[in-house]
Amino acid sequence: MPAREPAHEIAPGVHLVRQRRANVYLIDEGDGVTAIDTGLAGSGPGIVRALAKLGRTPDDLVRALVTHGHPDHAGGAPELAAIGTEVLIHEADAAAIRVDLRDAIRNPSRGAILQAITPVPHALGHLADGDVLPVLGGLEVIHTPGHTPGSVCFWAPRDGLLFVGDVLQFRFGRLSHASTVFSADHAQARASVERLQGLDIGLIVFGHYPPMRVGAREALRALVAGSARG
Repeated sequence: MPAREPAHEIAPGVHLVRQRRANVYLIDEGDGVTAIDTGLAGSGPGIVRALAKLGRTPDDLVRALVTHGHPDHAGGAPELAAIGTEVLIHEADAAAIRVDLRDAIRNPSRGAILQAITPVPHALGHLADGDVLPVLGGLEVIHTPGHTPGSVCFWAPRDGLLFVGDVLQFRFGRLSHASTVFSADHAQARASVERLQGLDIGLIVFGHYPPMRVGAREALRALVAGSARG
């Protein structure tokens, strides 16, 4: 299904592509393009069209970095893998999305069925906490479990960009924690956010909301402080 609107640049070389129910980001640099998240199953053609609008081909899509293994973020991964893109996800979510649906139903837990219905590429590369990828001058992987066991954020210190997937939300003009409904361990998800408060953030980039520019660092610190008081 096509993107809901054309890609638009939210930071130098970073393009937001709105797909059904989730955002995909294309980072266009000289040696290729990196995607952050892949949308629902069926998002592949829309991502390819967005690449074309950037003057790129599918061969230019070097890697796809997945924030977490839910269908609206990892669902398009098999389609991108099929065109030769390397797909990378935290090893904890790589294991979770390989769980058979019948096993997830027999042993239900919050979030388990969501992960079990996420399409899985034949080959998955693994991300680990502290990895630094050759993107945006060095893109650091920060493991922030709770929403899923393998949820990660991607931090680009050179540009002050923090990609948070669903670890944070930006609803009604307010920064908030991950969804209580869709998180595997909401208490852990809240605690994980503490790892982010010391970053020199200029822009928070979300899985489902417009980027937060004004007062992002201060809002994050206030959220963490409020959680501590609560």
